[in-house]
Amino acid sequence: MTVGALRGRAFQARHVSRQDAAPASYHCSDVRDRCRLLLALICLMLSVANAEISDQPDVAFKLATFEDGGVERVGLLIGDRLLELQQANSLLQKNAGVAALELPNDMKSLIEQSKATRPRLNQIANYFGSHTGGPGFGHDPKTVTIRAPIMYPWNLLAAGQNYRAHAAEMGGSIDIDPDNDNPFLFAKSPRSTIIDPGQSYVIPPGHERIDWEGEFAIVVGKQARNLTLDNAMDHVFGFTIVYDVSDRAAQAPINGRYARDWFAGKSMDNAAPMGPYVVPKEFLPNYANLQITTRVNGEVMQDSNTSYMIHDVERLLRYITSRMTLWPGDVIATGTPSGVGNGREPPVYLKSGDVVTIEIEGIGTLTTPIE
Repeated sequence: MTVGALRGRAFQARHVSRQDAAPASYHCSDVRDRCRLLLALICLMLSVANAEISDQPDVAFKLATFEDGGVERVGLLIGDRLLELQQANSLLQKNAGVAALELPNDMKSLIEQSKATRPRLNQIANYFGSHTGGPGFGHDPKTVTIRAPIMYPWNLLAAGQNYRAHAAEMGGSIDIDPDNDNPFLFAKSPRSTIIDPGQSYVIPPGHERIDWEGEFAIVVGKQARNLTLDNAMDHVFGFTIVYDVSDRAAQAPINGRYARDWFAGKSMDNAAPMGPYVVPKEFLPNYANLQITTRVNGEVMQDSNTSYMIHDVERLLRYITSRMTLWPGDVIATGTPSGVGNGREPPVYLKSGDVVTIEIEGIGTLTTPIE
């Protein structure tokens, strides 16, 4: 029964026509019955009116940063429908009577404020997930421009040779004990390297050994320092995809001075395509067992699984936070599987006109044209 119908019943119960008044012999009893009915109806009406939309992760969703009509927004993807987050929140407050809460319109702030915003995201997904048809601010993701989800994290880190087969093809050590040997990490400049899904990576003149590396990436949810294996996941917001563009020539030893130049080979401009979505961790409970596939011009080059990582998500976070503080929105690429171009015989490198696609189960597909 709708709230309006309940109100009507309550009105009728309160305004009984005097022409229908009962004889005095049972008038008092009848009034008591009507009062009990009125009370029950009012209680039911208030219960329905104040019924809360669940703030638990009941309906799965993904988050995106997108542009439409020259305006950049945060979107919440349910199935194949991308909702404008702020407008969805306004409509939820109007129609469902939930408490007022202002949501930020950038992903980094949304994650930074996740203690307050995360339950509201669940409410939005739960409410609109059960309403078919959808409001006018829902989009087909193909009709808008999807941006890199976080612009820009404080830190963008990446694990090197974190899959044994990849370490072997690159001539690295595979005799690694994740409980006793630390992972190898390097940094990429967030502001200089992160680019959007679908945005081209332009090969710099004279750089002829550009390679592909598809990577599963962690998105940090709250400030983290000295994490343990037991509490590491409490500090994770979700996961995304990073293409760790690599210049193998620049990485090579230089006149014997360095074993490898990670800055020159990894932190070039635009060398970290990211996206298309951030998936909250609740909707990827099998994050340690996800298929990861990289294709070049449709041909499968990397075909592996996150279960083959040497240092898993928890161990990476434990090590990193033993050295530095992580902040909400920080991104950690967890390493690439085997199948990179540099590890082939003969080696294969990217050229203008190629298209790299990285698909990770449960997250989506990141596409990067090469020019």
